[in-house]
Amino acid sequence: MSQEFAIGSKVRVVALPPYVKTADPMPMLRPPDVIHIGEEGIVIDRRPGGYWGIRFTRGFFLLDSQYIENIEKSPESQSG
Repeated sequence: MSQEFAIGSKVRVVALPPYVKTADPMPMLRPPDVIHIGEEGIVIDRRPGGYWGIRFTRGFFLLDSQYIENIEKSPESQSG
C-alpha cells in the first residue's frame, strides 16, 4: 500500500534504497549515501510508478513512499 503525501509537506528518510534516482529530466542513479536516514526534505511532486520528487540538501531525488514518512501533523489531527 502506497502512502500519500501532500505537495509541500516535510518528510523524513526512514530507510535507504539500494540506489537513489535523481529527479533530473534525464534521471541518473546515485549511491544511497547522497542522503542519510533521518534526513528531512520537502515533497515537490508525484511521479509515475509511485515515486515522490523530494528536495533534500544535496539535491532533488525520487524516492518510493516506503523509504519516507510524513513529519508534519495534519491540520485535522491537531487540537487547538
